[in-house]
Amino acid sequence: MDERKIALVTGGSRGIGRAICEELARAGYYVIVNYRSNTQEAEKTLAAVREDSDGELACFDIADSETAIPAVEGLIEKHGAIEALVNNAGVTADGLFIMMPEQDWDMVVNTTLKGFYNITKPILKNMIKKKKGAVVSISSISGIIGNRGQANYSAAKAGLIAATKSAASEVGRAGIRVNAVAPGLIDTDMTSELPKNVIKGMIPMARIGKPEEVAKVVKFLLSDDASYVTGQVLSINGGMC
Repeated sequence: MDERKIALVTGGSRGIGRAICEELARAGYYVIVNYRSNTQEAEKTLAAVREDSDGELACFDIADSETAIPAVEGLIEKHGAIEALVNNAGVTADGLFIMMPEQDWDMVVNTTLKGFYNITKPILKNMIKKKKGAVVSISSISGIIGNRGQANYSAAKAGLIAATKSAASEVGRAGIRVNAVAPGLIDTDMTSELPKNVIKGMIPMARIGKPEEVAKVVKFLLSDDASYVTGQVLSINGGMC
């Protein structure tokens, strides 16, 4: 790359987030690894990033406006611009909707949607000033087709798709691209307890996806190779839908 670009990846300490951090480092990005609490795993991600590029850790809860927004504004002030944002952080609290505690609904929806608001809004403002930048948000197949026992997660991820499309339409004239990806079953800690052998039978490609396969699509959407792609959702699910 001609000059160093700065990328912020939320929820970058493990799983898909870590794979994205590593992939962007290989592409020459300076990677800011956001995480909420697991410092040990975040440090492992940063060590992997530094094998190919450089980066730093940024510990804050994206759903907490009082800490997240000032933290992002501080990162923008420090670096001058953040050219790439990956909204990856998310949580699950599965259960049948009619039995779901309110706190489980709020936690999942707020992490995804309030997190999108808190992080993306200040970064988009800066991107518009610079007239460059790209945002990719990690949705889910659950946000497209729904999933039994995941009404909160499905609602959050569907909302993320809608927010992506709306934001893309608003900032496109400024040269800013906003897209999303919707992974299916990916081999991470979040899916470790699922009956994968059963689910594989529902996947046309008959296998579980790898975090690296999601990361490569994210890298593409952030790159100039996707210069005419915005407001889109790319499914990464082995053909499930």
